[in-house]
Amino acid sequence: MPVPSREDLARIVSPLARDHGCDLEEVRVSPAGNRSMVTVVVDADQPPVLDELAGLSREVSEAFDAADVFGELAYVLEITSPGVDRPLTLPRHWRRARGRLVKVRAAGRSIEARVGALVGDEDDPDGVMLVVSGPDGPTAHVLDLSEVSSAGVQVEFSAPDARAVALALGEAGSTSNEESHK
Repeated sequence: MPVPSREDLARIVSPLARDHGCDLEEVRVSPAGNRSMVTVVVDADQPPVLDELAGLSREVSEAFDAADVFGELAYVLEITSPGVDRPLTLPRHWRRARGRLVKVRAAGRSIEARVGALVGDEDDPDGVMLVVSGPDGPTAHVLDLSEVSSAGVQVEFSAPDARAVALALGEAGSTSNEESHK
């Protein structure tokens, strides 16, 4: 029996992930000796805790076995959440990164900024507010998501600018000069 496709596995995993309040981000299948390694990446607005991932893992394993998708082939199942290096490609990734420091490549330039609110239709936003720290304090800029060629969360080793974080999170009392770059 051939190894099942990622699409076939995703059809099984996706509703189970939704039942646990998670979005299915990715399914990877790779050979690992005489078995297959199946990695399922899920995410949620509140990052899943270990117990939730363990419960999902049991359900996915039972569903794979019931559907007999691997037949006699052995597999190792890993359920995980995305790492900090996951690219921000979907609106939900941006929403979940709100307040975090990101590096964005857009329209031929590189920007390091804090992620603020999405702009536009809630289900299909067209922009994101980015808060840039500067010598005169943080400023908010709106970036059209269609201009983004790549974006990822940055690991911070020092305390962030509290004013920039407050502005990105939309907390009262934060001030800036808001600019639009749409």
